[in-house]
Amino acid sequence: MSTAAPSSSPLPLRPPANRVDPRAIWWWRLSALPVPVVLLAGQVVAWFLLPATPWHGVLVATGALTVLWLLAGTLVVPPLRYRLHRWEVTDDAVWTRSGWLVREWRIAPIPRVQTVDTEHGPLQQALRLATVTVTTASARGPVRIAGLDAAQAAELARRLTETTGRHAGDAT
Repeated sequence: MSTAAPSSSPLPLRPPANRVDPRAIWWWRLSALPVPVVLLAGQVVAWFLLPATPWHGVLVATGALTVLWLLAGTLVVPPLRYRLHRWEVTDDAVWTRSGWLVREWRIAPIPRVQTVDTEHGPLQQALRLATVTVTTASARGPVRIAGLDAAQAAELARRLTETTGRHAGDAT
């Protein structure tokens, strides 16, 4: 009877376990509003200032496209982002997955973590959300976990700081 030696191969890449806070859907919706709303306002003003021929046809076409952009950016994209964005922090790494057309997986080993920051923009503050940014020595840039509950983000930053402090190394 032979016994196989334990495998030292890495675990297969798996989706991170945690979703962002459901309020992130509203954050993304509100964040998507300014540009198309300003464009629509400009198109309405142009409707009254420009001569009907040839501009009204152009304004109707661009207005329709702007409304489609507004609807997609507020009704379609945020729920998709919510379903697809995932994150997880283990004692070994910070994992994130984002993107719906182009999927991006980011894994930052804990010994490579240099700083942990939290950010609360105005909309995030209103919705009690935060973003945790984990900076590493990677040329790709920091790993960001956006759309977390503010209290959860503070606890995550505390936990990451504590975990990285236990690892020897220079974070490079």
